[in-house]
Amino acid sequence: MRVNFGRISPFAPVLKEISVDAALAVAPRPKGDVDALVHLAKDDMAAVDALIIARMQSDVPVIPLLAEHLVSAGGKRLRPLLTVAAARAIGQTGAIEGPKKLAASVEFIHTATLLHDDIVDGSEMRRGKVAAHLIWGSASSVLVGDFLFARAFELMVETDSLRALGILARASAVIAEGEVLQLTRAHDLNLDLDTYLQIIRAKTAELFAAAAESGAVGAGATDEQVAALRDYGMALGIAFQLADDALDYGGATETLGKNAGDDFNEGKATLPLLLAVQRTKGTEDLFWDRVITKGDRKPEDFDRARQLIVASGAVEATLDTASEYADRAKTALQVLPAGPWRSALEALADFAVSRAM
Repeated sequence: MRVNFGRISPFAPVLKEISVDAALAVAPRPKGDVDALVHLAKDDMAAVDALIIARMQSDVPVIPLLAEHLVSAGGKRLRPLLTVAAARAIGQTGAIEGPKKLAASVEFIHTATLLHDDIVDGSEMRRGKVAAHLIWGSASSVLVGDFLFARAFELMVETDSLRALGILARASAVIAEGEVLQLTRAHDLNLDLDTYLQIIRAKTAELFAAAAESGAVGAGATDEQVAALRDYGMALGIAFQLADDALDYGGATETLGKNAGDDFNEGKATLPLLLAVQRTKGTEDLFWDRVITKGDRKPEDFDRARQLIVASGAVEATLDTASEYADRAKTALQVLPAGPWRSALEALADFAVSRAM
């Protein structure tokens, strides 16, 4: 699916002064939930959680302390949940020891990238907690992230699946590439939609895709099923990130697990901002240039940016695009056996978008 400004109906009229709440009252979308998947995977995920706790231990006290600070606030653990769900959704009912180890690997990769990202972005919160680098320092956070990457690869090797190892190794490289690309295009109001999607595919969606793909491989899925689950994970990850980008302007801190407005305060050119810049062209150019390109932001600027972004319809347009990817994710699942696991994965795709509403 190719997204471009033309398909998202560019904003032309002068903005009207309307309340943010009124502008966010968008047309109903499928609600979805994650509860069904969490319930189905309860026993498998308990084993994965135990494995995560066991493998993040070290004789160096700061390592488990810092890792636990982030891991213990992990919420639904969507990425390892996807790995387990992919193994079960193909019809595997027996032991899935390989996918469980791969699920723990996925969580370690994700946690390591978060530790590194928070330092690069200067984030103050992560998963509702103070960012680790503000407590233990940047050096410790980087090195503990490296430790978790190493643990992840140990677990992959233990599955004796070179194919799964290759999937997650490639994903780790792609994620790093995405972060570097985003860093080089930070504060760039001329960022095109293709490059924006390239960034979010790499930095977010690739791990969703690899999580589902490796779980299917570890459970002995057919090539068709493996491809379908990778496609599902990729589309789900894009929908998830688009909704996250919308939440930065249309959501609350308790929903995000980070401070609302973090993307704006870091000068990130996300889809809602890019659309608003284009739709307010000629009237707000100086404001956007000052707060994003030049990074000269005042405390009150976020409220103004949020008003402009929401009133321009950019948040709703971002969620519309996220919904298209959620639909694409659900379509990919049609090759899998019908049943509770497939239904739960479909509900998760809807949830990825509806949590931003």
